[in-house]
Amino acid sequence: MGVWQLLLTAMVMLLGLFGVLTPGVPGTWLVWAAMLWWALHERNGLAWILLVSSTGLLLLTQVVVWQLPPRRFRGVGITRRMVAYAGVGAFLGFFLVPVLGAIPGFVGGVYLSERLRLGGHGQAGASTRAVMRAAGTSVLVELFSCLLIVGAWAGAVFWGG
Repeated sequence: MGVWQLLLTAMVMLLGLFGVLTPGVPGTWLVWAAMLWWALHERNGLAWILLVSSTGLLLLTQVVVWQLPPRRFRGVGITRRMVAYAGVGAFLGFFLVPVLGAIPGFVGGVYLSERLRLGGHGQAGASTRAVMRAAGTSVLVELFSCLLIVGAWAGAVFWGG
């Protein structure tokens, strides 16, 4: 696979990560489609293993998200800034504390956004808990699984040959 196709695949995966944070955009499916495109062009054992693994992970993710309470974006105070802070926190956490850092990074991003908006620790903590109950947990599950897939793909591209 050429450099331009790899960059295009990376851009679709990045778009998918942003899509997970945006209501109505099928972010997980964009990440999966990019993985499928890459695997069909690479045609080696590692590519097929990653495709099968990412398919299984995304199916498991959908089952988990269906078991969680439905997302309620209205009335909780979820803003675009909060989503951006949560996304950046998860992304930074994923790389600063490898893989598992995405979870506290996401929650920390929500808390930071609410702390800046509301001012106090108590109000920000209560608001963060309300946001995580309303929609944050399901978004975090989807984002974490997509970050795992993108991280595995990046590792395969850079270190797998």
